[in-house]
Amino acid sequence: MNKSELIDAIADTSGQTKTEIGKTLDALLETITATVAKGEPVALAGFGTFKATYRAAREGRNPATGATIQVPESTVPKFQPGATFKNRVAHKG
Repeated sequence: MNKSELIDAIADTSGQTKTEIGKTLDALLETITATVAKGEPVALAGFGTFKATYRAAREGRNPATGATIQVPESTVPKFQPGATFKNRVAHKG
């Protein structure tokens, strides 16, 4: 499912217009992104938690040449699913 299909599905379920849902979804995604970028987690009970995770610098290999390279430290986004979400997916419904 892509973004426009998600908007269609939410509009069908909620009875709101696709324009309203699109604006709300954009605002939700922007808020989550900005909050996690500041280093703060966003926890949605039953769904999961979005957070930033630190990765230390490490040694890696160039797959094409096999040469050793240095991979710099970085901060990356991470999603940890909640129990309700995991159980729903695991039980397929």
